[in-house]
Amino acid sequence: MNKEYKYVYFIGIGGIGMSAIARYYKFKGAQVSGYDRTPSELTARLQQEGIDVHYEDDASRIPAAVEDTLVVYTPAIPPAMGELVHARTHGYRVIKRSQILGEITAGQTTLAVAGTHGKTTTSTLVAHILTESGEGCSAFLGGISKNYDTNLLMSHTPVAVVEADEYDRSFLQLHPSISAITAMDADHLDIYGDLAHVQEAFRQYAAQVSEILVLKKGLPIRPDEVSAKIYTYHLDDPQADCHAVNIRLDDTGHYSFDLVYPGGVLADIRVGVLGRVNIENSVAAAAICLCHGVDGQKVRNAIGSFQGARRRLDVHVNRPGLTYIDDYAHHPAELESAIRSIRDAFPGRTLTGVFQPHLYTRTRDFAPGFARALSLLDRVFLLDIYPAREAPIPGVSSALIFDAIQGPRKERIGKEDLLERLRGESLDVLITFGAGDIDRLVEPITDMLQAR
Repeated sequence: MNKEYKYVYFIGIGGIGMSAIARYYKFKGAQVSGYDRTPSELTARLQQEGIDVHYEDDASRIPAAVEDTLVVYTPAIPPAMGELVHARTHGYRVIKRSQILGEITAGQTTLAVAGTHGKTTTSTLVAHILTESGEGCSAFLGGISKNYDTNLLMSHTPVAVVEADEYDRSFLQLHPSISAITAMDADHLDIYGDLAHVQEAFRQYAAQVSEILVLKKGLPIRPDEVSAKIYTYHLDDPQADCHAVNIRLDDTGHYSFDLVYPGGVLADIRVGVLGRVNIENSVAAAAICLCHGVDGQKVRNAIGSFQGARRRLDVHVNRPGLTYIDDYAHHPAELESAIRSIRDAFPGRTLTGVFQPHLYTRTRDFAPGFARALSLLDRVFLLDIYPAREAPIPGVSSALIFDAIQGPRKERIGKEDLLERLRGESLDVLITFGAGDIDRLVEPITDMLQAR
């Protein structure tokens, strides 16, 4: 940043990415405050840390010192929102979250993880490996790290780890030294229109990586489209530069594997978090860190002590005959990956899933895919759509998904009725899925199950 601002004001401060940047500026000594639509666990934590948060659209709360104030907003905020209009028309420097992240990381060695899914866990693991190795990093994470109970790590080492978010083409503000790309599925079609435009944005992002691109094998990016050296990775494809061999599962649901990479073999890596999908996330994170020069044994040890990110295959209850897992999956590919991972970890057990669809547009665009993924469960409870930033679309409801689910016992239910409904059920493995406000039910469900 060229200019040191005395005040930094956030419009949409409770978002996971926004709150990390708010914490960063607080750490740097600025006076930080902001608006969010509704109170949440995150906004409560920010307030405990001394950041002033309010919940009504009130332009008088923006610091009056125009020259000394930076206003940061999230693209989820509607353009007509009063505080945003006031800031824009009264001479403040108003900047998107993605742009400020680009500025913060510009003078550092940036290690980034992009992809339509897998990026939060993988980037959180990269940050954990660097921290555990003793090198350290500043990390701006898209989830709460369970090892550190925060979405921001700060260090005086000039290395930044960031989750490169494709929403609203945010990641095009970043110029990483090393980056992984985990997936390039159709998503955010309200922004991109179609898969071709999603893939085009990822190619543009890949071209901004300066040194090494760790690319999931099979993704449509060619070496002649980028200046970085490409290393491919995959769960177990022997043709990939980095892949797992000798994969084994222990009786607690944890996997171990040996990592084959261009420098040799790193044997006996135990994955600290559950799920086959996390072997592949570990391969990607290890590849980034090995390319960055982290010692192989330190990489191995850190993968073993990694506790994951909150709401990513997040185990809340796990005792014989009763398991409860919460997951952020909100795209069909994520949902299918999570369900298959849980099936692998808990073979032969009965899986009951609760899913809250996120966004009308995403439900409209992907209803058949959601139904196919949910059909892999034994039982399904389907909630209404969480609208987030969107107005309702005529004819679009969770019924589009519900009617297409094949096989399992299924039931549509209001979120407010779910807890009471589950109370009387015999449950074996219960999973809650979604990116909306279903996370408000995690604690009550956990308490209810713990009391059994």
